[in-house]
Amino acid sequence: MYLCRAGQLEAALRRGLQRGRSHPGGQLMFTTDVENYPGFPEKVTGHELMQRFRDQAERQGTEIVTADVTKVDLSEPPFKVWVGDAAEPTLTRSVIIATGARANYLGLASEDKLKNKGVSACAVCDGALFRGQPVAVVGGGDTAMEEATYLSGLCATVTLVHRRDEFRASKAMQNRVLANPKITVLRSHEVREVKDVVDDHVTGIEVENMKNNERRVIPVSAMFVAIGHTPMSELFAGQVALHPNGYIKTVPGTTQTSVPGVFACGDVQDWVFRQAVTAAGTGCMAALESERYLGALGAAH
Repeated sequence: MYLCRAGQLEAALRRGLQRGRSHPGGQLMFTTDVENYPGFPEKVTGHELMQRFRDQAERQGTEIVTADVTKVDLSEPPFKVWVGDAAEPTLTRSVIIATGARANYLGLASEDKLKNKGVSACAVCDGALFRGQPVAVVGGGDTAMEEATYLSGLCATVTLVHRRDEFRASKAMQNRVLANPKITVLRSHEVREVKDVVDDHVTGIEVENMKNNERRVIPVSAMFVAIGHTPMSELFAGQVALHPNGYIKTVPGTTQTSVPGVFACGDVQDWVFRQAVTAAGTGCMAALESERYLGALGAAH
């Protein structure tokens, strides 16, 4: 949208169909009610918000093609982008990478059926929907500790389930959780099933004690999975610099990658905030930086 409004630029959006188990629209397509995006005091569904984004971009003149980008060559400009089954690449002088990240889940059939019905991978996004109710968090790293602490301020109780005895989280984060009277910690436990698919919303989780194989059901209204995210950066590995965790490296305070003319925004380069509003903000930054890059390129010629 920002690129189209620049006037002399042609902006084309290649909107992935289902690459890497993602979907057009990204993580918001897995969110029922969005209550923390500016401008929507009465909340909005993830689908509706993404449709509005699309409509606005198209109104500004963005060409949108729904097809997977299967290959890129960023070795030299003009950059080459192969889309769908096309034999010939699209040539472009600038690329903005906004492929996002996907949340890691446990892989349970019941979990998959209850996504957006009490199963979530974002406490900040969905925690308020379960205010005053019992919830569970699955994980043992800093993110799990942060989400458990955050939810303890909203929910009646929080049960933190971790499959090992030892946590990966920092000592400071562990101490904060262990000292919180609203958080119950279950070590050496794994979730075996999310209840209840028949009721079509989460009513509890069945956990197994890994030491004695005993199982029990813990009544909760939601389960928040905090076992990490996977950035959708595989397509660009070896072409732009990546962090050890797979996220695209950008120059601090910018969206510039290691390749001049290639920019990255949103969750593919941000593993700290992972919010729709921060993704939109860096998207704006990438568009403006791309415009300036192309402007300087034109002036040089």
